[in-house]
Amino acid sequence: MPDPLYDRRHIRESLSPQPSAPGEELLWVPGAPAAVLERLRAAIMPARRVPAAVLVPLVERADGLSVLLTQRADTLKSHAGQISFPGGRIEPEDADAWRAALRETQEEIGLAGSFVEFAGYLPDHWVGTGFRVTPVVGFVNPGYELRIATAEVHDVFEVPLEFILDAANHKPRTREVFGVTVEVQDIPYGERIIWGATAGMLLTLRRCLLAHPRVAGDRGIPDEP
Repeated sequence: MPDPLYDRRHIRESLSPQPSAPGEELLWVPGAPAAVLERLRAAIMPARRVPAAVLVPLVERADGLSVLLTQRADTLKSHAGQISFPGGRIEPEDADAWRAALRETQEEIGLAGSFVEFAGYLPDHWVGTGFRVTPVVGFVNPGYELRIATAEVHDVFEVPLEFILDAANHKPRTREVFGVTVEVQDIPYGERIIWGATAGMLLTLRRCLLAHPRVAGDRGIPDEP
């Protein structure tokens, strides 16, 4: 019997069919104590948050789902070399966050929208660079071909979803942000480290999946405290 944590129907039911309403976004350190989050908001929340969208691509491999990630080019002015999801600003011509995520994904790595099936939205994440990011989860047909925009993307790789969701692979680390000390979770994978907003979004996905009553506490995966 398939693990219900990775069942397509369960994933859909764990996500929202609509993006977050204004004021409902998370910081990139979801799960931090409320007092810490309020201090962070007061210290670094900009007056204007730029809307952006990323695609969280779940590739449907024969041996299970994997997450498609990019490594940003080392020559970029911001977040150079970091692990991220494909995505970017929501432009006026984009009908919604879903279309923006698909457009940016095709521009960055050449993944055509015809290979991606909408699954749902994670809560918006506000990041310290001033962007309010809408993560859109999509199921990806593995028959895709990529055309990487090397000016933006250095590499594209996949990580098994099971590996990402396993708490044993999450490594705590303290970080000081604008004078506020927070504990974050990194996800090392081989020689790469998934951290920051990308790790935060993946941990939010984990929380959403575990919150569903079909799997909470199943297969030795503990509930969130």
